[in-house]
Amino acid sequence: MLLRSNTQNSIISIALLWFAFMVCDSALGQSSEEQLFSKSRAAMGTTFTIYLYSPDQVKADEEFEAAFDEVERVEEALSNYRASSELSRINRLAATTSTTTDPEVFKLLQTSFDYSRRSDGAFDITVGPLMRAWGFFRKNGQYPTHAELSRARARVGWNKVKLDANHRTVTFDVPGMELDMGGIGKGYAVDRVIDVLRDAGVKAAGSSTLYALGAPPDKDGWKILVPRPADRSHAVSEIVLRDTSLSTSGSYEKFFRLKGRTYCHIMDPRTGEPVQEMLQATVIAPTGTASDALSTTMFVMGPAKGGKLLESMPNTSAIWITSNTNEPHIEQWHWPGRLCRTADDCVTAREENKTR
Repeated sequence: MLLRSNTQNSIISIALLWFAFMVCDSALGQSSEEQLFSKSRAAMGTTFTIYLYSPDQVKADEEFEAAFDEVERVEEALSNYRASSELSRINRLAATTSTTTDPEVFKLLQTSFDYSRRSDGAFDITVGPLMRAWGFFRKNGQYPTHAELSRARARVGWNKVKLDANHRTVTFDVPGMELDMGGIGKGYAVDRVIDVLRDAGVKAAGSSTLYALGAPPDKDGWKILVPRPADRSHAVSEIVLRDTSLSTSGSYEKFFRLKGRTYCHIMDPRTGEPVQEMLQATVIAPTGTASDALSTTMFVMGPAKGGKLLESMPNTSAIWITSNTNEPHIEQWHWPGRLCRTADDCVTAREENKTR
């Protein structure tokens, strides 16, 4: 995210897995009194990198620590890799007893299941057993046996989880179920970081699951380049963002190949298998939580069904890159940016990025 206050310009770029958006140099306004500082930290299965324009190192470090402390707090609540996390506690207990959770986690579970309901199960945080069966939990992927896949599918389904709003309890109908917040948690962390920075008096705009708050001096917003999945040095779109969020889901983040087919880490919960013939889905939405969840959803649903879902969601737009032909195909729904339909369409974007 790009951050800006009366005394400093800042950029927070949160790179999800290997995917990072490119912020054009022309968007990065700065005064002669400011310096660029950066800091990275591993969290939530990726690397969070913060770039910050600030008058001095002390002020920059204060903003860095406040942001990273909030990411750590969210990870401690939502990680399914940490036995101490609130999510892991729910996964251990909810099949045997109605498990009370804190208001923040319960609200995010409600939000997640609302996306499940609206997408007819294309978005589903109960995919944990499928991620394990396909070898994407702490591994690089594997093809499951028929028995392994059948067991996993029997343990997946958002409608097999009961949420009691009066008592804030979570109950699994089936033993062996496992919640996985990978499709929404990083976007939620971005939103919480934005809240922390707002409280500190920082105004922001942004990049990667990103939130764009405000604009650089004398600019309409922050100019972002969305890279192509096959060649990260070329853009698929140029777009100017202000007071909104953008996220991408891509098949290149984690995958394995077997007998000529590629299997990515993004599951279709309805079939129990990795999504095929989709390379990338990018979504603009009002919040990081929404853009993160919807980029996963759009990747699973594809352009035809995904566009119909977005009709019911104000202030959203999307682009898809599919691979069901010899050449990648770009489709869009109300996309406000310029599309670069071939590698040579965005020469200006490429040339600007060379200076970074």
